[in-house]
Amino acid sequence: MDYAEIEKLTEKVKSENGFIAAIKSEIAKVIIGQERLIDRIIICFISGGHILLEGLPGLAKTLTVRSFSRAIDTGFQRVQFTPDLLPADLIGTRIYNPKEMDFFTKKGPIFTSLLLADEINRAPAKVQSALLQAMEEKQVTIGEETYPLERPFMVLATENPIEQEGTYPLPEAQLDRFFMKALVDYPSHHEEREILTRFGDISVDKVSTVLSWEQIVRKTELIERIYIDDKLINYIVTIVGQTRKPAKKELKKYIEYGASPRASIALMKASRCIAFFRGRGFVTPDDIKEIGADVLRHRIILSYEAEADGKTVEDVVQFLFDSVEVP
Repeated sequence: MDYAEIEKLTEKVKSENGFIAAIKSEIAKVIIGQERLIDRIIICFISGGHILLEGLPGLAKTLTVRSFSRAIDTGFQRVQFTPDLLPADLIGTRIYNPKEMDFFTKKGPIFTSLLLADEINRAPAKVQSALLQAMEEKQVTIGEETYPLERPFMVLATENPIEQEGTYPLPEAQLDRFFMKALVDYPSHHEEREILTRFGDISVDKVSTVLSWEQIVRKTELIERIYIDDKLINYIVTIVGQTRKPAKKELKKYIEYGASPRASIALMKASRCIAFFRGRGFVTPDDIKEIGADVLRHRIILSYEAEADGKTVEDVVQFLFDSVEVP
């Protein structure tokens, strides 16, 4: 792609990305702050991926998702994951009807566009397995029948970073199927003051629909055309490759297992979304760096030495980006 084509594409992006600001403006009627979280949810939705949200209770995760679902006119369901949750509680089951002397299928809450899986790590392995099929194949099996899920379908899962009693660690295979993992932080002093000021006036009913899923699909076709140079593709492959076979001693010491090719694909797609957000028809190294931690933090498994030395995934990812030369 030559310079003139990139310029033309940039002009097209600038004329088409206004819906991002419109969605954020509608959500801002209810949610104060949390701009980074909202950006990550929009990126995952546009990319057709799922997102894992890690944060303490009371940080408006559920309210944000509900507001987002209204802004794009999609269905929303929330499921509280508990140790006694069964796969049938999530995907549905076959029920006998004595009047008709036959079975009928009662579909579960997974048949929606946006599924909020609250405290996902509290559910046992069978439920995680059922969710795994839905996330990967966009379909579920009930009895002998396989049912396609809604389009779009996105899982937004939350987990509490400090309360680990009665939890089940998510399998690595399931973690890898999350497009990204976002950290949800406390609001700033100013934002919390604004929350108290507007508390009695906050309602999801204030959020208006900005555009439909079909309209967003047309936008994704433009995002997929955003130019990414071969040098930047190589940069992405090098970063992800360094999580598997680190060249630096520090990385080799602290990383037990690295990221799969899904991470490379997610990093490329997410960096294109960042460029789209910024009104550009091309990706820069800063776009990759901005979204890199969200894509990689749940895909890197640290060694015992990292834990012994008090190193976190955030530390390792930061060192990873610092150690790879920017093209």
